[in-house]
Amino acid sequence: MRRRSDDVTSVRRALRSPARLRTEVLAGLVVALALIPEAISFSIIAGVDPRVGLFASCTMAITIAFLGGRPAMISAATGAVALVVAPLAREHGLDHLVAAVLLGGALQVVLALLGVARLMRFVPRSVMTGFVNALAILILVAQVRHLVDVPLAVPLLFVAGLVVIVGLPRLTTAVPAPLVAIVGLTLLTVLGGIAVPTVGDEGALPDALPVLGLPEVPLTLDTLRLIGPYAVGIALVGLLESLLTAQLVDDVTDTRSHPTREAWGQGGANIVTGLFGGMGGCAMIGQTMINVRVSGARTRISTFLAGAFLLVLVVALDDVVARIPMAALVAVMVVVAVSTFDRHSVRPSTLRRMPLSETAVMVVTVVVTVATGNLAIGVVTGVVTATVLFARRVAHLTTVVDVPHPDPGTRAYAVRGALFFASSNDLVHQFDYAGDPPRVVVDLSAAQVWDASSVAALEAVRTRYAARGTTLELVGMDDASAARHARLAGHLGG
Repeated sequence: MRRRSDDVTSVRRALRSPARLRTEVLAGLVVALALIPEAISFSIIAGVDPRVGLFASCTMAITIAFLGGRPAMISAATGAVALVVAPLAREHGLDHLVAAVLLGGALQVVLALLGVARLMRFVPRSVMTGFVNALAILILVAQVRHLVDVPLAVPLLFVAGLVVIVGLPRLTTAVPAPLVAIVGLTLLTVLGGIAVPTVGDEGALPDALPVLGLPEVPLTLDTLRLIGPYAVGIALVGLLESLLTAQLVDDVTDTRSHPTREAWGQGGANIVTGLFGGMGGCAMIGQTMINVRVSGARTRISTFLAGAFLLVLVVALDDVVARIPMAALVAVMVVVAVSTFDRHSVRPSTLRRMPLSETAVMVVTVVVTVATGNLAIGVVTGVVTATVLFARRVAHLTTVVDVPHPDPGTRAYAVRGALFFASSNDLVHQFDYAGDPPRVVVDLSAAQVWDASSVAALEAVRTRYAARGTTLELVGMDDASAARHARLAGHLGG
């Protein structure tokens, strides 16, 4: 039987349903409009012409619609990748940047084939929550510059846009509210002759299609050494942000994605983007939330049309698009930020129930992400923090206790808990070496030996007893622990 998630994300099913197809088409149009100022902004961050970011968004979205493993997710030029490549573009120019994008895409394909997507299971929920909340804050902060030192008409239009986006769905959902807000406010400013900042003020729009080609860089080891670190950054940052976004969309839509396919799909999309001279990219969480949560899209149709509409808008309808007031797009992004933020995670009732370590991990993820403006750095920091706190908590769950033994000349201990590098450090101090009889038995049936540090600690205990002429016997190890101990004992040096 076909699963429900397959029905929801099926392109064939959407093509047979006029209502679903309309939703996908309109969602793609809304996303395309929202992508324009974002792509221009990210181009400025990367230090390249706005056309580079716009074409990258077109090719990324169209390609990932076919190759990706998460239907309805939007991939385009992103700030995270722009931050990675900015120094390379500034110091060595666009051709070296494009070469790094091509190599980064190839590395993503290799990492996908090596199973890097499976590492997502090691990202704790508290890090995911911090990631989502930090994203919402970054989206919100990015809109502030469009509302400061502007004519009075801008905040008025912004409020009008919010009213339409929030209020229209209560009346009808036939047309996406963000699209109504964008079109309505554009007509109002054009017909009313209201002078406000527009999309055209953000940067020049292209007037021709991108051209297929290879970057003009020397094919030497020096070039590889130069672009290599940037390519690795593109690959890792892009995969991390894309896989986290896919997981978020899985939760929002109650459907399943294919992380490994998404990983190599991102690589393929970056390769195609590089061949067309784009700056590379990855999944865009803000635009994905517009597509999935605000507009209700669920299939690859919306992703493909977002790229196709964007190409048409910036090339054929550039004069029309240039007159869209930024206030309308800011209203859309603010609604996205508010809806993305996990308000439940910061409620006092939730914080009282949540373990302090979980809250700390979420806060660290949010603070580092917002401070650096880089979602990848924030997530990695959050995972490291969660790992350290987990190791510290588990280390205190290991205990050594006395147990009865029928032989009066023998003392027995029982070790309980997981023995690994954090918990085994104090193990050597848990025994009474001077006061114990000539024979000591240590029961490990309630413990697990996980690593070389644990084996080394047990051998240190044995050595201390041997120095006093006491025989130590280890009993009760499970098969895995016994095999690990037998393989490492006596081979760990001093």
